[in-house]
Amino acid sequence: MAERIDGQAMAATVSGRVARDVANLHKMRGIVPGLAVVLVGEDPASQVYVNGKIAQTRAAGIRSIEHRLPADTPECHVLALIETLNHDPQVHGILVQLPLPAHMNAAKVLDLIDPAKDVDGFHPVNVGRLSTGTGGLVPCTPLGCMLLLESVIGEFRGLSAVVIGKSNIVGKPVAMLLLERECTVTITHIHTQGLPDIVRGADIVVAAAGSPGLVRGDWVKPGAVVIDVGINRIVAPDGKRRLTGDVAFAEMDHARAITPVPGGVGPMTIACLLSNTVQAAWAAAGP
Repeated sequence: MAERIDGQAMAATVSGRVARDVANLHKMRGIVPGLAVVLVGEDPASQVYVNGKIAQTRAAGIRSIEHRLPADTPECHVLALIETLNHDPQVHGILVQLPLPAHMNAAKVLDLIDPAKDVDGFHPVNVGRLSTGTGGLVPCTPLGCMLLLESVIGEFRGLSAVVIGKSNIVGKPVAMLLLERECTVTITHIHTQGLPDIVRGADIVVAAAGSPGLVRGDWVKPGAVVIDVGINRIVAPDGKRRLTGDVAFAEMDHARAITPVPGGVGPMTIACLLSNTVQAAWAAAGP
């Protein structure tokens, strides 16, 4: 029976550490970390996600600064807001919730964020630092994946890892993090020819393709560790909508360990966002 990697428990551990770091920062430097969240429009999924982020931000002792803007807000107004937040000393992290309305250039908005406050880790400067192993803020979901892997893997050196998905948000950065740990990494996607055979050779499988149940039991070798990043909303046979991952969870008894969906990678994303915010606040405080 595969070990179930509990993302909720791991996220609680990370959040507890964040709360202690926040208290130490305030005690030693008189600083309260501040996270600014910019939400444009009324996308229901984004509203729920942002509300969850704000609640956990406050619970950790981080100042939450909210900017909720109408969907028809001109792009120039959002850019001006980002510039203001960049220069606000009480703001240590800036999060622009995606997706943005169609009339906005998301890359232009994200690229304007000060890299030192880019707690999502999406700015080209932070992407470059990750690819060269020179620090910077790491994207939250890939960072969470690595923490979950570390909870069951002691030594990464020499392990074979297959990443399914080539996005800038998960696939590419998690591959870079695995490479830093001296894994042999293969990046694939849903159009990769012979994908099942490639996955069968992996000690670590990270599925981030956005394809429900893509990875079947016979794709995964006995003893492999599987991280399921997929969050897909499907209609179950009973007509109800439910969340499912990219991995056929019920077929993975022979794996060494696997993350469930929900309750695996998802909770870690917000916990790592808070951790990045505190990291940014410590960096801003100076030596």
